[in-house]
Formats: sequence, structure tokens, C-alpha cells
Amino acid sequence: MEKEICKISISNGWLGDEYIFYDNHTIKRIYDNHSLNSNNVEWLEPKDISKQNKDKLIKGCPEEFKEQIMQILDYP
Repeated sequence: MEKEICKISISNGWLGDEYIFYDNHTIKRIYDNHSLNSNNVEWLEPKDISKQNKDKLIKGCPEEFKEQIMQILDYP
């Protein structure tokens, strides 16, 4: 079973947008569309994440996981 590396939230305002990274290089996103449609879950590939969101994820990443997360995201 995959082991969780870390969770990074890039939410702005009251809508949640959280990414969970696992050691098998899978990425789980839990997000809210609006108050009546919350906690949506999707599994993502690095190519599915915009450059802008990758920037936010790296910026919000704890320093001890930054290198590993950059590899998973295929970040420059």
C-alpha cells in the first residue's frame, strides 16, 4: 500500500483545494467546487496539474519534502 508523503493545501478563500502526495508517485486531490459540492476527490498525473498550481504546490511544500515533490510533479 502506498505511503503518504505530505499534504499541501493551495486553497484561496473558503473553498478547499488539497493535494496529497504518495510515495508511489500518485497524487490525490480533494477540492470544493462550492459550498454544496465539497470534498470532491480525483487522482491526478503531473501533466494534469497546471504550471500555476505546480508553482503554488512547491511554494507551499514543507522544505523536507520539496525535492521529492518536485520529482513527482516533474517540476523544472
